[in-house]
Amino acid sequence: MHLKTLTVRGFKSFASATTFEFEPGVTAVVGPNGSGKSNVVDALAWVMGEQGAKSLRGGTMEDVIFAGTAERQPLGRASVALTIDNSDGALPIEYSEVTISRTMFRAGGSEYTINGAKCRLLDIQELLSDSGLGREMHVIVGQGQLDQILQATPEQRRGFIEEAAGVLKHRRRRERSVRKLESMQSNLARLEDLISEISRQLAPLGRQARVARRAQRIQHDLRDSLSRLIADDLLSAATALNESSQGEQADREAAEALRDSLAAQDVEITELEKQAAEQRAHAEQLLAGHHRLEQVQERLRSVASLAEERARSLHASARVQHTGRDPEELRAQAQTVSAQAEELAAEVAAAQERLDRSSSARAAAEDALKDEETRLTEQLRAVADRRAGLATLRGRVDTAQGRIDAAQARRRRAEDQRETALAAQQRARGDFAELEERVAGVETGEQDLDAAYEAAHQRLQTLREAYDEQLAHQQRLRTSISEDKALLSGLSAARSPRDGAAALLKDKAAEVDAPLAQRLRITPGWETAIAACLGSLDTALIVKDADTAAAALDWLAAESAGRAHLIHPVASESMDAGPPATRPLEPPAEPQPAAASAAAFTSAAVPAPTQLPEGAVWAEEVVSIAADLRGPVLGALTGVVLCTDPAQASAVLQRPEVRTAVTTTGIILRPGERIGGTALENSDVAITAQITELSEALERREAELELLTQACASKESDLNAAELAVEETLQALHANDAEMHATTEQLGRLHAELAQSAERIEHSEQEIHEAEESTAQAQQLLQEAQQRLDAAQSQDTEEEPSSTERDRLSAAATAQRRQEVDSRLELRAAQEQHKQMLERAAALRRSATAEQARREEAQKVARARSSRAAQAEAVQAEAEAAFQALLGVLERSQHTRLAAEDAGRQTQERTRTLREARRNEAAELETLTAALHQAELTRTELRLSLEAAEARGLEELSLTPEYLIEHYGPDQLVPEPEDGSPARADESSGSEEAAKPEESAGIEEGALPADPVESGVPYDRSAQEKRLAQARRDLKALGKVNPLALEEHSALQERHTYLQEQLSDLKKSRQDLLEIIAEVDATVERVFTEAWLDTKVQFERVFARLFPGGEGRLELTNPEDMLNTGIEVQARPPGKRIRRLSLLSGGERSLTAVALLVAIFKARPSPFYVMDEVEAALDDTNLSRLLVIFEELRESSQLIIITHQKRTMEIADALYGVSMRQDGSTRVVSQRIGAPTELTTPQ
Repeated sequence: MHLKTLTVRGFKSFASATTFEFEPGVTAVVGPNGSGKSNVVDALAWVMGEQGAKSLRGGTMEDVIFAGTAERQPLGRASVALTIDNSDGALPIEYSEVTISRTMFRAGGSEYTINGAKCRLLDIQELLSDSGLGREMHVIVGQGQLDQILQATPEQRRGFIEEAAGVLKHRRRRERSVRKLESMQSNLARLEDLISEISRQLAPLGRQARVARRAQRIQHDLRDSLSRLIADDLLSAATALNESSQGEQADREAAEALRDSLAAQDVEITELEKQAAEQRAHAEQLLAGHHRLEQVQERLRSVASLAEERARSLHASARVQHTGRDPEELRAQAQTVSAQAEELAAEVAAAQERLDRSSSARAAAEDALKDEETRLTEQLRAVADRRAGLATLRGRVDTAQGRIDAAQARRRRAEDQRETALAAQQRARGDFAELEERVAGVETGEQDLDAAYEAAHQRLQTLREAYDEQLAHQQRLRTSISEDKALLSGLSAARSPRDGAAALLKDKAAEVDAPLAQRLRITPGWETAIAACLGSLDTALIVKDADTAAAALDWLAAESAGRAHLIHPVASESMDAGPPATRPLEPPAEPQPAAASAAAFTSAAVPAPTQLPEGAVWAEEVVSIAADLRGPVLGALTGVVLCTDPAQASAVLQRPEVRTAVTTTGIILRPGERIGGTALENSDVAITAQITELSEALERREAELELLTQACASKESDLNAAELAVEETLQALHANDAEMHATTEQLGRLHAELAQSAERIEHSEQEIHEAEESTAQAQQLLQEAQQRLDAAQSQDTEEEPSSTERDRLSAAATAQRRQEVDSRLELRAAQEQHKQMLERAAALRRSATAEQARREEAQKVARARSSRAAQAEAVQAEAEAAFQALLGVLERSQHTRLAAEDAGRQTQERTRTLREARRNEAAELETLTAALHQAELTRTELRLSLEAAEARGLEELSLTPEYLIEHYGPDQLVPEPEDGSPARADESSGSEEAAKPEESAGIEEGALPADPVESGVPYDRSAQEKRLAQARRDLKALGKVNPLALEEHSALQERHTYLQEQLSDLKKSRQDLLEIIAEVDATVERVFTEAWLDTKVQFERVFARLFPGGEGRLELTNPEDMLNTGIEVQARPPGKRIRRLSLLSGGERSLTAVALLVAIFKARPSPFYVMDEVEAALDDTNLSRLLVIFEELRESSQLIIITHQKRTMEIADALYGVSMRQDGSTRVVSQRIGAPTELTTPQ
């Protein structure tokens, strides 16, 4: 299985339809930044079901649709189709090729298909999950995803392995089972509740059913007696009606004769009216026809005029004019060009003949040159063979001497390299030991810094929480203060004086001290009661003295400004001692003026030592006021008791010393008097008390806000200091981490240097040994070669053969080739001219044919126009002839219309005569009818009695009169009573329902009475009336009866049985689901455990290959819970002791993430993998190691790689080049490559 093709249209930058054909091996996609390479990866993820817009590098899913550019319009939809080769049957579908597609519309809709058939997203996910492809898409490694893999949670890393192992489909099956189980549990609880409720309803409904059966028997007795009584009434009324129906025959016959006469006259009048209507309609039709004839006359005149004008126009346009070239001239020119083409054809044949001769001459010259070169080569080879011996011996001597010199030089270089490597190794060992000591110190400092950072961060968190809480409290206080101020303003506005008091405060403010309500001090909770006691004093004003009060009242009267209640200070000596129940309180030692501060207030009075009930209090006890103002207040409050509720007030009012009782809601109770209603919450006293209380609370809150503001400022400075401490400790920790990272990198480099030094030393010693052996072998070869050279130098040599003939033949062959080329060019030029002549001749013939067709079409149009002109002239002539004929028709139509109007007037006169005669006979019939009506009234009364009995039978019994008389008439026997109930009561109930249809015509279904009995007693009306009364009493004694109880009890019993069966089925299904969940859990645990063990082994192997000398492993976070445990990654590159993955370098992080992915790939291979620039952060060495891994993966899976690396491109089987057009869309170019070269991992 592998990806075969990917077709993209309208997806991101792929505005036009683009198809990628993937190879089974490695496919590389290359191109500049921003050209759309990564969009290929996004398209693959999207078509396989990716639902996250952020995973596709977008804000919303609509961003995947081509948005348009300045040169191209935006598209309305994005479509991606992926074809998968399924020849190995890896996908569970009966197709060798599977094409999945996904389309999204800008309006928001989307659709999925599999091989052209519409499907759901779930269908695609389940189809792919069996091959290791799931929702997590671990086989698609996008940009930046490598770092996300390391930063992922342990549970997310587990998801990668589960997806590769195909566990996700089991997970989804378990989720579905759990959802069904939860839904089933609610249904089970509901079903149990229903069964319990139905069981509770069955018992009372059973009792109702028994009562209903008893009621049925009583109702049958009542129905039988009532039926017999009604049947008796029917027979009596029918007999009386028959007796009263004698006579009246003569009057009826006379009336019938008059009616016949009137009917005949009505028929004649109707006929005359019909005839008159027809005559009027005929006259109207004649008039309308006359008007239509006039309209036709006018239309004929217009048609004749129009036809004349049309004929002139068509005659004028029928003349044909030709503007093109003459077809015959074009054909002649084509003939001329064809002749020229034939001449050129002859020249082409001649050129072809010359080319054939040149080719033959060139071949002959080349054959001669080849023979001469063969002969010369054989001669040179013979001379060379003779000289080879001497040259070979000299070469052997020189080679042997060179080997000796090279071996000695290589030995000297190897000795120098060994000394250099030894010195470097010694230095590296010293530096390595020093750095190890530094790392130990840095690690100790890091622990201290971690502790300091945690402490500073914890202190900052505590301070910030306290500061935030204080800020919130401060805001709440400000809100409360604002609300209190607004309420205070509203209360002040509500307390504004009214009527005359308002006028005095406005125009006589200097003479008014203050409102009385502002000088009262009242115990909280009693404000409304005191306001009710004070009455008009609630709005009273305080003035300086009695004269001021009198002047103010005179001013109000003169200005008609309303009324006001005024009080003024009075000396203590002049005040009355008060009633016996109370005594006035002594004034202060130094009386204060009325405008003094609240310190001058004292109690108005002290109650007598009378004990009041709990909760009640004397009114004087809850009010304080200046001594010189207490007189009016004392008069209103003396003998008044304040109570909590009206009941207590009524009890207190019974005491002789109490003259008035007032409740907290303002209800006033006096002997023989009650005053109450709406509470006095808006009284000046109550409002003043609220203002006072609110002002004091406002002062307290403002003081608290001031203290809190100062505390917040102090907290803020502490918070800034704590933030600075956290920042300093964090910077120190970062600096320590940086130092640790730099030191570990230096350790890694020194470790590598030590290994390289050891390798160089070993290599140098090996080269020294090899150089010594090479020197000894070369000296022996030199000695042998020198001896053979001395013996061979005495021999003579021959001269070399001449090459003159070969040079001459070569020049001749070159000349023949040049001549052949000239002939070939001449032939091609002649062929091209011949082709052009033929094409020109064909074009001329086509032009002649087209011009001939145009001229024929023009002739055809001219003939058609001439024909239409002739038709127009004929229409004109016919219209004029018809116009003349229509003049006579109009005259005859006028005469006919006048005659029809005269006939209509005669018919109307005859109708009036008949109507007069009919009125006379109608009056005579009316007199006769009145006499008959009087007689009919008598019969009507009898019929009403009969109909009443019939209606009673139908309404109360649903039985027709005939049926009642036949089955329940006085001639029928009455069933004998049995134990106080009619005989066969139960059986007759059933027989009612079984009555034959022909006996119950017009009777309501289910209401048929019993069949007649064969034995019984004669009918006795008084006995039946008693029987009816007894049945009604028995039915009433039963009380309320549920007539549907029998049916309801039966239906409820059946439902109870059905629900019991359903409950049993649900419990069985629940057990089945629990077994499925347990089975799935076991499968998931087994599959994941196997995959985890394989992945763990593969990760250690792959990590060791990517980091030679390093160590990497995978660990479970909770090995005891294999169903939910996460996976941690432990990685230690060579030469480093790092505990945090965040301290790895960029390349190391990329390689670690790749190692994890490759381990998953190897443990559970997938058909293909897509990687987007995963090697971007790697150097050349690490890239070589990674490419070796890629080579191994390509043996079992298909690789699609987005890359900028040239070496990655070299291993690809196919290359796709991606670039960006000027219009903002992506352009793709493909290239297949030969077999890649083998890569090796550098040591």
